[in-house]
Amino acid sequence: MTPDHRPEVLRYTAFSADPAGGNPAGVVLDAAGLDEERMLAIAAELGYSESAFLTERTGEGAYTIRYFSPKAEVPFCGHATVATALALAERDGPGALEFATPAGPVPVSVVREGDELRATLTSVAPHVEEITEADLAEALAALDWPAADLDPALPPRIGYAGARHLVLAAATRERLADLDYDFARLEALMRRLDLTTLQLVWREGPEVFHVRDPFPVGGVVEDPATGAAAAAFGAYARELGLVPETAALTLHQGADMGRPGTLTVELRAGDARIRVSGTGTRIG
Repeated sequence: MTPDHRPEVLRYTAFSADPAGGNPAGVVLDAAGLDEERMLAIAAELGYSESAFLTERTGEGAYTIRYFSPKAEVPFCGHATVATALALAERDGPGALEFATPAGPVPVSVVREGDELRATLTSVAPHVEEITEADLAEALAALDWPAADLDPALPPRIGYAGARHLVLAAATRERLADLDYDFARLEALMRRLDLTTLQLVWREGPEVFHVRDPFPVGGVVEDPATGAAAAAFGAYARELGLVPETAALTLHQGADMGRPGTLTVELRAGDARIRVSGTGTRIG
């Protein structure tokens, strides 16, 4: 690819069949020859929370993929993975894919359900860890959330399923809806703890949750639908015994931003990995 050649940049939304819903992502299906500087420039120009770049085809349905926010490369992005899988399915047909991500291999399957395509990604092995009282206090201060507004049934933890996310549970839907945080202060804490987003959660029912994801380290205030955080949350919910070992969780995200989307998080007994699925569509 010559230096002045501009690759085709597709635009897809993930976790909604409505172009005005879900989380938009840029997708470059042929990023061979693009260096980090150009990939970052494309992501910044698009202004979406993340964009995905296929840098190499390594086999049938197998690709190396990289993800960039407008500010930096990230190790894994769920919604951009789904968007890329849907773009490939529209080009080549539904089926099985495998992406070699900086976080590890991520299989994805795409099936057609009526007029829609649905992609399901399988995370890398997840884990959950404690957060110190001091770091929790700093996170709450940056959010301007009183500790009394947290749900004691869902204790704070850091979840990982390809990227690190701090899970904080609001006691009420009103608390979750009222998000007005100190961008610089939260970004500084997240960089120190190597967090990709905060996964802010309110539990509506046994397996139904509403979530929001501040993303200052990516250069945007909020991520509208966050597959990597959904996978981390699935690991969190299982680790803390909040849901059965085999479960299908429904996460509603983006409504407070005017971009509603739905993520399905599947847990399977005997398999530590988390599966996240959703629909999507091309924008424009």
